[in-house]
Amino acid sequence: MTHLSVNLNKVALLRNQRDCGYPSVLGTAKTVIAAGAHGITVHPRPDERHVRKSDVYELAEYLETRPDIEFNIEGYPTHDFLDMVCHVRCHQVTLVPDAPDQKTSDHGWDVLKHKDFLKDIVARINKAGKRVSLFIDPDPDMAKLAAEIGAGRVELYTGPYYEKTIPVSQYKITADAAIAAGMQVNAGHDLNLDNLAQFIQAIPACAEVSIGHAITSDALDMGWDATIKAYLKAIKV
Repeated sequence: MTHLSVNLNKVALLRNQRDCGYPSVLGTAKTVIAAGAHGITVHPRPDERHVRKSDVYELAEYLETRPDIEFNIEGYPTHDFLDMVCHVRCHQVTLVPDAPDQKTSDHGWDVLKHKDFLKDIVARINKAGKRVSLFIDPDPDMAKLAAEIGAGRVELYTGPYYEKTIPVSQYKITADAAIAAGMQVNAGHDLNLDNLAQFIQAIPACAEVSIGHAITSDALDMGWDATIKAYLKAIKV
């Protein structure tokens, strides 16, 4: 079964446009969970332009009361980020190769190039009792290398799938390589109601999809409850 994790960055971005505190990131988390979402994802960046450190701690505190809901924290592994994710209560840490000023994630790790750097970081997070997921392009060699350095999962960067520049078959090959290496597979970026079901049909072993931009945009038209239910329907193909 594929789980749906809702990325709340765009909710935080809207909140940050004013000093009034709404929309509430925590409140939205409670709403999407009530609608059936299996998890919450946040990607705090150093400039706090959307999700803030305070949001991470507030969500972690609330999710202690919901042990059935997975908390996934994404980010580039700076010292501050690692200190936070190793001490806050979360289930999964997704490492992304984003530069501080990058608009959004747009490529996966070159695991071969950064193998020594990542290996120590993965070991530290694993020691803290969190699962590590590496954000990678649809490349089976990167999946195998991720397993070698101790990652429990990979997250397939699905931007090129949305843009139709890389076929879903290449994602299937990479997913199969990851599973053969003993890992599980996540996916995220530009997945939406138009392409999600097809992706899951091709890769039914996908453990989790993390969706933020599209799901927040759909919620503006459909409301959160109807939107979450539509995405849940799409992954239950």
